[in-house]
Amino acid sequence: MPRVTALPRIAAALAALTLLAWAPAQQREARPNILFFLVDDMGVADTSERFVSNAEGDLVDAPLNGRYRTPHLEALADRGMKFTQAYACSVCTPTRVSLMTGMNAARHRVTTWTHPDVPQDTGSNQVKHLRSPAWRQAGVDESDVTLPRLLQKAGYRTIHAGKAHFGSNGTFGGDPRDIGFDVNIGGHGAGGPGSYHGKHDFSAAWRGGGTMWDVPGLDAYHGEDVFLTEALTREMARAIDAAVAAEQPFFAYMAHYAVHAPFEVDARFADGYPDLEGMPLAFATMVEGMDRSLGDLMAHLHELGIAGETLVVFFSDNGSDGPPNRPLRGKKGTRHEGGIRVPLVIGWAEPDPDHPLQKALTIEGGSVEGDLVVCEDLFATVASACGVAIEHEIDGRDLGPYLRGMPGTHRPQEWLVHFPHGHNDDHFTVFRSGAFKLIHSYGPRAWELFDLSTDIGEAENLVGARPELALDLARGMVQRLDAFDAQFPRDATTGAPVTPDLAALEALTEKARRDR
Repeated sequence: MPRVTALPRIAAALAALTLLAWAPAQQREARPNILFFLVDDMGVADTSERFVSNAEGDLVDAPLNGRYRTPHLEALADRGMKFTQAYACSVCTPTRVSLMTGMNAARHRVTTWTHPDVPQDTGSNQVKHLRSPAWRQAGVDESDVTLPRLLQKAGYRTIHAGKAHFGSNGTFGGDPRDIGFDVNIGGHGAGGPGSYHGKHDFSAAWRGGGTMWDVPGLDAYHGEDVFLTEALTREMARAIDAAVAAEQPFFAYMAHYAVHAPFEVDARFADGYPDLEGMPLAFATMVEGMDRSLGDLMAHLHELGIAGETLVVFFSDNGSDGPPNRPLRGKKGTRHEGGIRVPLVIGWAEPDPDHPLQKALTIEGGSVEGDLVVCEDLFATVASACGVAIEHEIDGRDLGPYLRGMPGTHRPQEWLVHFPHGHNDDHFTVFRSGAFKLIHSYGPRAWELFDLSTDIGEAENLVGARPELALDLARGMVQRLDAFDAQFPRDATTGAPVTPDLAALEALTEKARRDR
């Protein structure tokens, strides 16, 4: 039977997270390959695999699970471990920089998406009296210790395919090769493609959208009736072939542009959705095309005879921007679960308990983990699986103990999402502690408190009913913000930082004590 852990226990106290100094892992003569399969803007409901749990910790159907077809993701979940409370930042670049550096976005300060060409503030403020802080607008910096650079130094062939969006073109982060990838296929400063169609040269020029979003390096497919997801899959397979021929272990970072806008129909799958049209049809075919890519790459690993030594990580950079995420509230760019809760599955491409590499990292097929895990954890997890030492301080934790089925909680059940910008939601900080989620919105200076163990849809704000708990969590939030040296929204008139408003919670708490 699959191992199913309970939902995270409520923390008895707010333990201050400290940065981790990682001791060198034991080097192995044989090392696993890594296929890191990253999807863009995919939420937990955008799949036929179930990721949503009820109050008892049992997996339940999301309303749209029956619409989508992701059999290869289902197969990976059957072979590995599925995480039902995995989190990313609310927009793409912060998550991607956290994956590359192991740092929380509040610390690395790439706190919103970076502009394709010229570093600039990309916030779309709805709150006119606030402005973004002086965040790191160029993206990944030369001072960052990146995961592909560590793996490259350890002898790995590092391959990037698809969406990069680590920084603006012309800056250090604009070219994936500068941050440690030996091979770059189609990655640059843009966060989306001009088009998914080879017949349009993967450009928006055909619709008058200019060339800033053109996907580079795929000229061989220009004019061809091929979808971008398929073209990138073919090129990644060729790059893996070259690594195998060179007898090098590889880190294959398959970062699809799908399922990000523009929402365009992948004709290979359109006949399978006769009841859909418009954006829902396009989105469903893009999801299925993404899943086909996963299946094709895993089949290719089998053909090469290396599936048993290849660890697959499936993740998304933020919540869905497609059809509604129910039962979750919100979407990409929001402070609610639909904006930050994402699918995560880790497993071997072909389970083989007798394989020496899998003996070192045995993953029970069909296992389900309900503890809170986050994007920066994947830096430490991949490095540890590859036997690569991390000798600097990071925020993420190695998820290896979960994968090995070790009982207990292996990372603090806390996390901070800090977004001092405008997007679908404006200027907020989210603090998870155990089952509770506290949100501060800087524009209205408002607080929200939800118990996610019983209210996954975030329908009941508990601040009024439990002000003392809200205040305790708010103080924990401020501790984490201070530890990360976080930047805050600025008052548009004075330029002064606008920090979390504890006074309102203190007044509520004092009133509750007087009324008792």
